[in-house]
Amino acid sequence: MFKFDILHKDPHNRARLGRIYTSHGTVETPAFMPVATQGSVKAMTPVEIKALGFDVIVVNTYHLYLRPGHKVVEKLGGLHRFCNWHASILTDSGGFQVLSLSKIRDITEEGVLFRSHLDGEKHFLSPEKSIEVQISLGADIMMCLDECPPYPSERSYIENSVGLTTLWAKRCKDFTNQNGDGGALFGIAQGGVFKDLRTRSVEELQEVSFDGYAVGGLGIGEPKEMTYKITEFTASLFPEDKVRYLMGLGMPEDIVEAVSMGIDLFDCVLPTRNARNGSLFTSRGKLVIKNARYLEDKLPIDEECGCYTCRNFSRAYLRHLYLAGEILASRLFTLHNLHFYGKLMGDIREAIEEERFLEFKKEFYSRIEINRD
Repeated sequence: MFKFDILHKDPHNRARLGRIYTSHGTVETPAFMPVATQGSVKAMTPVEIKALGFDVIVVNTYHLYLRPGHKVVEKLGGLHRFCNWHASILTDSGGFQVLSLSKIRDITEEGVLFRSHLDGEKHFLSPEKSIEVQISLGADIMMCLDECPPYPSERSYIENSVGLTTLWAKRCKDFTNQNGDGGALFGIAQGGVFKDLRTRSVEELQEVSFDGYAVGGLGIGEPKEMTYKITEFTASLFPEDKVRYLMGLGMPEDIVEAVSMGIDLFDCVLPTRNARNGSLFTSRGKLVIKNARYLEDKLPIDEECGCYTCRNFSRAYLRHLYLAGEILASRLFTLHNLHFYGKLMGDIREAIEEERFLEFKKEFYSRIEINRD
């Protein structure tokens, strides 16, 4: 049910066009996946997400496991029916949320014992449990449970993390082979900022063999230069014929850089989270709508944007909605930011197909003024 084809490579860098096939449709890559944490992309309907050009979303295993429960979702027909989303779905393993949201946890070779951030109840997440939940949800692409160390961490801690991630990946693969229903399984490479540990992690994952590979454990506080350096190095180690996924990094410049390194998939909460905070992505950089300069501004958010928000509303009105706490502000801002990301990915794919991605990248940087507000 899962297949990945490479359609074209830009001869001047590692950027590539691809197509992912799942039982719920195709995904043109490079692709950005909006985050549907609780089974919904915040402030948006599935029809709107699809209309913006997205063919795959990321749903949070940890949150749906705790509420309403994976067995409830399974009984109601699985995630696609439950969410009324009829395209592809990638589910994360739940591990990152366990480690980041649970203040009380205990990590062993068997898994992670943690307390729910909702009610304090104890739960145990093993590799097998993570895959069991993802299978029940009906994911098209599942992620192995991994151990994501914080930054900075001692080398000895990272070494142990790599070993644990490999052990858990093997158990995830074994459980999927015995109980899976055709969904793909991706392995996650760890190793912190140490190249030799990244190499070890990728080599050990390839021995197990997965449908795709993800770069994990970045964008958690390390310098941006180091993020790019380790992303490029790790991506270069992945098999050429498998999907390459950069987890959690999603600033527009991050995407453009990583595409040139051969990354195929991205996800991040930034488009929706920034929208709720009044921070908007434009062709010229970031715009913070609450700033006083927009009090009487008749222009749209972005004069070059064709989204519903920009076609119909001024910065002045949108600033008023935001400061007044109107729900419509979140709706309109989210629509705009996701439209921006959808167009960015479409422009990237077009540039790769026409073998002018480096020119696109140069123009992209010449136009944006990062953090201009």
